[in-house]
Amino acid sequence: MQINITSYESLLSSAKQQPEPQRLLFVFLRASLPDDHGKAEVSRFHAGEGGALQPIMCVDKTLGELSTFSDLVAEAERIEKDWQVVLVAGLAGRNGIAPSSDDAEQPLKMMLHAVENGGDLSKYMAFDRAGAPLQFG
Repeated sequence: MQINITSYESLLSSAKQQPEPQRLLFVFLRASLPDDHGKAEVSRFHAGEGGALQPIMCVDKTLGELSTFSDLVAEAERIEKDWQVVLVAGLAGRNGIAPSSDDAEQPLKMMLHAVENGGDLSKYMAFDRAGAPLQFG
């Protein structure tokens, strides 16, 4: 089955249609200049391109705890205002039982590790602060 996710709302809709209950994992990222940046990187960074992504907070939520993207942003901003991108992954339950927050701990650590070590982020959904989907190549 081909899943076409084009927005946060279509992500939630798709997660609700999965055969097993889902928990969504969120890692909020800040873009910054790497320590060894050059002049060209500074120009690109100030133009809104490039830079290094740093995880600054993460959370896991059941589908029942989620509504609109603007609600997610508002909740995140109460904790940390300085983020530019959110990575999202789904975690499936088993035998009709949704995963717990404890079940989400290791997958969240794997997401953090991927960001911190320049791993493949293309397997995650990503959205900017306005809710526009982003793709990592």
